[in-house]
Amino acid sequence: MTAGTVEEERNAALLEWYEANQRSFPWRATADPYAILVSETMLQQTQASRVVPHYEAFLARFPDVASLAAAPFTEVAAVWSGLGYNRRARWLHRAVKEIAASGWPDTVAGLEALPGVGDYTARAVAVFALGHHDVTPDTNLKRVLSRWYGEPLAGANLYRIARRVIADDPIAWNQAVMDLGATICRRQAACDRCPVAAWCAGPDVYQRPAMQTRFNGSVRQVRGAIMRDLIRGPLDDAALAMAMGRFHPEQVDEALDGLIEDGLVVEMDHGFAIAD
Repeated sequence: MTAGTVEEERNAALLEWYEANQRSFPWRATADPYAILVSETMLQQTQASRVVPHYEAFLARFPDVASLAAAPFTEVAAVWSGLGYNRRARWLHRAVKEIAASGWPDTVAGLEALPGVGDYTARAVAVFALGHHDVTPDTNLKRVLSRWYGEPLAGANLYRIARRVIADDPIAWNQAVMDLGATICRRQAACDRCPVAAWCAGPDVYQRPAMQTRFNGSVRQVRGAIMRDLIRGPLDDAALAMAMGRFHPEQVDEALDGLIEDGLVVEMDHGFAIAD
């Protein structure tokens, strides 16, 4: 059996499985680059099931580039509230302002030049919205392909192999690999249920990603609390200190410094406010 036949048979089995078992998400029902950019920004470091209601609420309020670009960031932050990692909202807002002014880039490099858009997000927009025949290099793709080929894949080597094996339909193939990695080819792989186990080297090749620090008691929690309070309006030093009284003052200072550095909060005379 030639390598080409192996890849073709594996892709056929994968796509047949995907047709019957694909997960349903609202962003999979659109090719609008704006909606895809919103979803991919929200999906960074956040489970898809948590993103769905925030995505739908966000698009209901800001249905297109023009409406988001024209909105003050205080309003954007208010709609984003509860999703976490508020700097993503700031970067999304800035990226959309550039798109409103200059139009959509039509290359991965052009998309990556937008504020806050990295390699994965750029390729996801390019594949799912702009029709590029490319791979979306998320953690699932890295894990699945590493196991298929029996070696840890990353960087240029991952791209080289992924582009060699991708099916003719890049949207379905990328989503199929994502779904396989999210439901079967997980950290603890369920190989007995895998549709492509016959063409896989095995589950032993796996590099666990760095664990995220706990949320409760973290600076991330303080950042979110500050943003929620400032969304309701500016607070002077005393009012903010009272609102953050349950947190250690050093954590509050660190969180404020980070929010200011990220362009989410501005310091005023004797107080703080959401940045516009």
